[in-house]
Amino acid sequence: RGPLHGIPVLIKDANETADMPTSYGSMAMVGFESGSDAVAVERLRKAGMIVIGKTNSPEFGLRPTTSNGEWGPTRNPWDTSRTAGGSSGGAAAALALGMVPVAQGSDGGGSCRIPASCCGVVGLKPTLGTVPHGQPPDLFGTVSYVGPMTRTVADAALMLAVMAGPDEADPHSLGRTPDDYLGAATAGRLDGLRIAWMPTVGNRAVDREVKALCEQAVRRLERAGAYAEAAEVDLTPCEAIFLTLSRATNFSRFGDRLPEWRDRLDASLVDSIEKGRDLTAADLARAVFARSDVYRQVQALFRRYDLLATPTRSAPPPPAGRSALEPIEVEGKPAGSLRGAWYPYTLPFNQTGHPAISVPAGFTASGLPVGLHLVAPWHQEVRLLRAAALLEAEAPWAHRRPPVP
Repeated sequence: RGPLHGIPVLIKDANETADMPTSYGSMAMVGFESGSDAVAVERLRKAGMIVIGKTNSPEFGLRPTTSNGEWGPTRNPWDTSRTAGGSSGGAAAALALGMVPVAQGSDGGGSCRIPASCCGVVGLKPTLGTVPHGQPPDLFGTVSYVGPMTRTVADAALMLAVMAGPDEADPHSLGRTPDDYLGAATAGRLDGLRIAWMPTVGNRAVDREVKALCEQAVRRLERAGAYAEAAEVDLTPCEAIFLTLSRATNFSRFGDRLPEWRDRLDASLVDSIEKGRDLTAADLARAVFARSDVYRQVQALFRRYDLLATPTRSAPPPPAGRSALEPIEVEGKPAGSLRGAWYPYTLPFNQTGHPAISVPAGFTASGLPVGLHLVAPWHQEVRLLRAAALLEAEAPWAHRRPPVP
């Protein structure tokens, strides 16, 4: 009855479903039922998929690790002392374990791609508007996306084909027609493709194993005909932009509820709400202007290159349940904030709208997955999928399973 008839799928607990609660990972929202499906969920059902449950998410998707007061931490199947990443960590862990072949995720700063890289699966953030997303309170200035999370590139393409296309709920989607995503997800030559290899984007450190595995993946693209060269770009302003936008949004949404909810909210969300109280209209406008400058900076890169390649994150996953307010270490040395030092590669492209994908690049000596992050110009998901399919064909990963009893 559809291209995905009878296939089970999991939906992130930050996306609304008509027939089950959506708590947004928050104790304050336990039992909330919207009574309707998000656009992407509705389309997956119409394609024949069976929604078998919801996956764990940090509170309102704010953290890059998945833990909340309702369900606790989602642990990494490859090492249960570590996080599965976030905020779509439940989806990534379920995929790695083989509970489902595909899952729906959402991405506000890397939330499909970070957990995909932590758990050894595929996470795709489409171009702004490719998959309609009508839930954000600010439809016009959103940095939030809905995307597929899967074990294989072809499954990501198939799922994207079902979810993509215009809908009145999302103004960015209007006028968009899906491309032949499944046809693009076929390994082939990449002759003449120009790739910018960016092991850092202004961050101070990257783990040597992570860097080496990602460089090896880039070399595989070169053997298929692509040309890669090292490039430098400073995207560190994106953390400050994100903090201003998210703090202003969180204070506007939850500030009046803080006295009632404080004891039920994650400390990082309380911190964001309280710091949002001190922002001015000028602060918000400057962040919006800076976001536009980052877009122009990335567009300048695409005048020289066809794809950007980076690690998905700078280091292996931190311990499960750790605070998002704690700084992170890379190779035992302080590297900065979790957001600015661990995933500086994913955050910018939520602000610029460019499509990006994380695919497995290999495993560290301790058996932890590493992800390669590819970014393409607007509406070039087909280019991402073609390169990702080549990587999968050259170094298959879907047969790898965590050593779970």
